[in-house]
Amino acid sequence: MNMRARLRDWLAQPGTQKFITWVIVFNAILLGMETSGNIMGHIGPLVSALDTLCLGIFILEIALKLYAHGLRFFKGGWNIFDVVVVGIAVMPGAQTLSVLRALRILRILRVISVSPSLRRVVEGFIKAAPGMGSVFLLMSIIFYIGAVMATKLFGQSFPEWFGTIGLSAYSLFQIMTLESWSMGIVRPVMVQYPYAWAFFVPFIMCTTFAVVNLLVGLIVNSMQEAYNAAENEKTEHYREEVITRLARLEETFTEMASKK
Repeated sequence: MNMRARLRDWLAQPGTQKFITWVIVFNAILLGMETSGNIMGHIGPLVSALDTLCLGIFILEIALKLYAHGLRFFKGGWNIFDVVVVGIAVMPGAQTLSVLRALRILRILRVISVSPSLRRVVEGFIKAAPGMGSVFLLMSIIFYIGAVMATKLFGQSFPEWFGTIGLSAYSLFQIMTLESWSMGIVRPVMVQYPYAWAFFVPFIMCTTFAVVNLLVGLIVNSMQEAYNAAENEKTEHYREEVITRLARLEETFTEMASKK
């Protein structure tokens, strides 16, 4: 086994992955400590030094992966994700521009790339994107219809909530989330329009309890499919390994028989 193969095996070991995970968590804690003026006033240089050390470990890990995998490194979507997240910290002005400094907390997202369970969650979410797009389109149509109706029905009496289509859409979104929908919006409207519940209740039933649950169902189903795919991949890998070992044993027995 050459140097690159040994390095690939070492990087893939559970111990190495756990170490990187703990460095990510520790770095996230350090970035949180930087927001405290009291902490930075006492041990600011130490926090900055440890943050730089963590960044150095991330850069070294990516460099080792690049050497171990060669150009195949860039075929992995999670590898590119790691490069982008870590690269934000080494961009010119990352230590001075407040926006880039704030984006350094994105380094904690690297815990996704080193955790198989979290990767399956994200992969399932991505696989659900096409179906989610259809659900969002359906929800947009429902919201547009509801916003037009609410503007025409309640706009004159309650312009702060339903004066325009934009305001109506925002108010309906608040109602969909069930945030102060009854006492905050619907009941005041029902004082002037007693039958307003006939509009709002079906809207809530359609959006909150039907469409949103449909969206959740799509995500859960996609995550289950991603989990099953990962398990099938493990099974196929194990089967190939067993077949390879059996083939080697057969060759060994054949050689032993021929020698006799």
